[in-house]
Amino acid sequence: MSKLPETMKALVAYTPDRYVLETDWPRPKAGPDEIIIRVEACGVCAGDVKAKHGAERFWNSYIIAPFIPGHEFVGHVVEVGSGITEFSLGDRVVSEQIVPCGQCMFCRTGRYWMCEISDVYGFKDRVNGGMAEYMRLPANARTYRIPMDMPIEKAILVEPYSCSKHAVDRAQIGLEDVVVISGCGTLGLGMVGIAHLKNPKILVALDIKDERLEKAKEFGADFAWNPMKVNIVEEIRKLTEGYGCDIYIEATGHPASVVQGMDMIRKLGRFVEFSVFGAPTLLDWSIIGDQKELDILGAHLSPYCFPPVIDWIDKDRIGTRGVAELFLPIDDWEAAFRIAETGEGNAFKVVLKP
Repeated sequence: MSKLPETMKALVAYTPDRYVLETDWPRPKAGPDEIIIRVEACGVCAGDVKAKHGAERFWNSYIIAPFIPGHEFVGHVVEVGSGITEFSLGDRVVSEQIVPCGQCMFCRTGRYWMCEISDVYGFKDRVNGGMAEYMRLPANARTYRIPMDMPIEKAILVEPYSCSKHAVDRAQIGLEDVVVISGCGTLGLGMVGIAHLKNPKILVALDIKDERLEKAKEFGADFAWNPMKVNIVEEIRKLTEGYGCDIYIEATGHPASVVQGMDMIRKLGRFVEFSVFGAPTLLDWSIIGDQKELDILGAHLSPYCFPPVIDWIDKDRIGTRGVAELFLPIDDWEAAFRIAETGEGNAFKVVLKP
C-alpha cells in the first residue's frame, strides 16, 4: 500500500454559518487500538442538516467545533494501530455512530448506546465524521466488516437501517398488531422493511410524498397513505373496528405527526418516538395517561443491530433498491445538504464521495 498523505480534503464545520471544504486538513493517524479508514462514501443525515441550520439542541450543549460531519460512512482500512488484531489493511468496514466511553454506568451495564459521554461521530472534534477523505475510528469504536462485493448503494444504508431496526425492536411488533409507520424517508423505509419481517397483521406507511409511499408499498407496506389526501385517523379506525392502531412509530420529526399518532392509536397502545425535532412539540398528556394508558417509548441509535442488518441487506431480505441513488463528490457538499433537506428530484438518501 502506498504511503498515505499528510493532509486531506475535509468538510469542516466551524459555526452554523461557516462550513468550509478544507483541502489541506491534517490527516488523522492511528494511535494504539485505533484504525484509519479511507472513506468510500458518507451519507447526509437529517441530523447533519439540522446542525448546519444551527439547531439549538446541537450547538448549545453538544457540538464541539471545529468538527467534520458525517456518521453514515463506509470505508477501507488503511492504517492500524498497535494492538489491533481483529482488522487488517484493506478490510471494508462500517462503524456504529457512537464511540462509547466504556466507563459510565450505561456502558458498564451493556447499554453503551446511552453512554453518558455520548461521542457520536460527526458532531465533535474528538470523533470527527466521514465527510473527509480519511477518518479515525477510536479504540472503543464498534466496527464491523462488510462484504467487499456489497454495492455501495446497499452498504451506505447499513447505518440508517440499523437505527430503523432499533426503533422496530422497541415497538415489539406481534403477528396480530396493526402497525403504522409515519414518515417514509430513508429511516422510515428501513422501518417498513424490517417491520414487514415481523409479519404484523396490517402494516401502514404514511408520508406526504407519493413517491415515498410507492417505495413503502414496494418494501412491504399493506397500505400507504398521504395525510394531505386521506383522513388517516378515519381510515385506521375503519381497519380496526373503530379501536385504532396497536403500534405507531413516529419517524417524521414533525409535531403534527405526534398529534396524529396520539389520535389514531388505541387504548393501551404502544407509541415509539424516533425523530429529532427542531422545536418543542406540544401535546395533551392526558391522552397518554388518563385517556388511553399508553406505552411511550423512545428509540436512540442502533445497539446490537449492525450484524443482522448487514446480513439482511446482503441477502436482500429488506428493500434497498432506489433508496441511495444520488452520489455527489464532496466538492458539491452544499448541493448535497440542500437536496437532503428539500428532497428535490425525489431523492431519498443523498451521499457524498470524498
